[in-house]
Amino acid sequence: MNLVTKFISKLFNEPIMNWNKLETPEKLQEIIKDSSTTPVLIFKHSTRCSISSMALSRFERQWNQEKMGNVQPYYLDLIQHRNISNMIAEELNINHESPQVLLVENGKCTYNASHSAIYFDDLVGKAQI
Repeated sequence: MNLVTKFISKLFNEPIMNWNKLETPEKLQEIIKDSSTTPVLIFKHSTRCSISSMALSRFERQWNQEKMGNVQPYYLDLIQHRNISNMIAEELNINHESPQVLLVENGKCTYNASHSAIYFDDLVGKAQI
């Protein structure tokens, strides 16, 4: 995060979203395994979709790490990594949607929302680990 981003965030009192990138099948397997001790949030985003951009922007503005505790947020670019999105659907037994937010705990998807139903406040308190 650069100085300008920090300054603007403080100036407008906007939360700073620090995404972890999900870009490889190996990373997906690692975070599913790690979800047994640390809840994982995956945001699946289509960079070609205005609805996805709107949902991502709103989610990032609402994000508050303190409220989410130890939940680790991951960002998946669906255009570049559609194969990983397909793996997520198969591994977690969920339907693929875009945009989509998933909460993964103990290797299972415990919460998922898509499109205009993606709201940060709906996730607060959902993580059980």
